[in-house]
Amino acid sequence: MTDKEISELRRRIAPDKHNISRLCGRYVNANRETVCEFAETFGLMPEDASEMYLSLLRRVLSGTNGRNLIDIAFSIGQVETGEEHALLQALRKSGLRDDESIKKLFDRIASQLISETGSLILLAYDSYDVPIKRRDEGGSDESDTIFSYIICAICPVKESKPVLGYDAGPKTFSVHSCDWNVCAPESGFLFPAFDDRKANIYNALYYTKNLSDSNEELAKALFNTELPLPAAEQKELFGNILASSLGDECSLEVVQTIHDDIAQKIDEHKSMRIPEPLTISKKDVSGILADCGVSDEKIAEFEQSCDESYGVGADLSPRNLIEPKQFELKTSDIMIKAKPELGDLIETRVIDGVKYVLIRADEEITVNGVPIAVKADDADGE
Repeated sequence: MTDKEISELRRRIAPDKHNISRLCGRYVNANRETVCEFAETFGLMPEDASEMYLSLLRRVLSGTNGRNLIDIAFSIGQVETGEEHALLQALRKSGLRDDESIKKLFDRIASQLISETGSLILLAYDSYDVPIKRRDEGGSDESDTIFSYIICAICPVKESKPVLGYDAGPKTFSVHSCDWNVCAPESGFLFPAFDDRKANIYNALYYTKNLSDSNEELAKALFNTELPLPAAEQKELFGNILASSLGDECSLEVVQTIHDDIAQKIDEHKSMRIPEPLTISKKDVSGILADCGVSDEKIAEFEQSCDESYGVGADLSPRNLIEPKQFELKTSDIMIKAKPELGDLIETRVIDGVKYVLIRADEEITVNGVPIAVKADDADGE
């Protein structure tokens, strides 16, 4: 799914736009035991409650494509005979009125949940009359496609702290007891995918809030497929590959150039409004390394390490390799953060056999908020 298609569905999950007909839920405790279950007609819910449910479901379509939102591809065999795909199709085709299928899905999800307090599993069914997009401004809202789908949000339930509150009756302040609150979802999914603004039963969209842990066991139970490495692990792995393969050629200038080049590709992709997600290959990075003067031998080692770590011919999400808006330099004791465009103010140097990080300071310098003076070195003759 493209960013535009994800945004179209996310905007739709709103009080005045959705067509959700059915909402099912199960609350499980920390021991994965069922506390309660419910299945309701969404239109009969109180307005304040339905808006809160919509807010939770909408969060499943939030975040960055390729980082929080992960494309799930089913094989032809899975679509034809796979148990996991058949279950998702049964839920969708029944409009969440197949109690046995709902129970089976909730059991699968609950078996993979790890929570100290418990979780609420929400499952909704919606049908979307996809409007025809016309190029002329006077285009109508006619529809020739109905996109029916299920969306699931898995939300932690956490105990709030006691608070001091006002009691209007006796007109006094007293301690209000703890409540159990449903928090923003930590994971979830959409099935089927909304590709080319129509249903694609060969794909689903998986959501994870945690960039360091995508809960691969949950995805395995839902889709019987392996997830790519979590975004945080991909970034760490990319850095390790650069350091190990380039060795003493992995300089500040090389890393900074890689960062700037990839960040520029991200900006250009966004400004050109290209619908397909941006990807980057090992050859793209190799080209940057060659421009930096890295030796052919080191570049070959880099490409081999990429093949071993990511797979031959793998395309990666640039946002999983760098932080476009951040440039960070760290030693064991000190961390320096700068805007990427100011990275050229930082340099490394060896002076009398000691490594130094130098920062050019053309403007005022403050320490703990106090402006300080910088004295010229006596060696400069001033």
